[in-house]
Amino acid sequence: MPGYLKEVNIKYDMPAAGDAIKRITFNIRNGKTLGASAIKFIHGYGSSGKGGKIRSEAHKYLEDQKRKGYIRDYIPGDRFSIFDPSTREAFRFCEELRRDPDLEQHNNGMTIVIL
Repeated sequence: MPGYLKEVNIKYDMPAAGDAIKRITFNIRNGKTLGASAIKFIHGYGSSGKGGKIRSEAHKYLEDQKRKGYIRDYIPGDRFSIFDPSTREAFRFCEELRRDPDLEQHNNGMTIVIL
């Protein structure tokens, strides 16, 4: 039975990238404990226009977590679309994702993690 979607704003106080990764780690563990099946991390896109440090470090970290089997998958906001195979697979684990306002918005400032 699919769990719920948890939303976490990790950029609210503009942390350093290392602190943001700690927040991601905590929320993944906490989400699993509380029965979430997915977490939407709001990390921002960065003020430089090239993609922020938090975003790029988060994606590197999540790729490592996926490789190690700690998470099922992650979907960068720019790929969060019904045309993306990872998104369609994520719907199996979290039905709420179908109703998320960022679906089809290509929002680079957020990432979905499938637990």
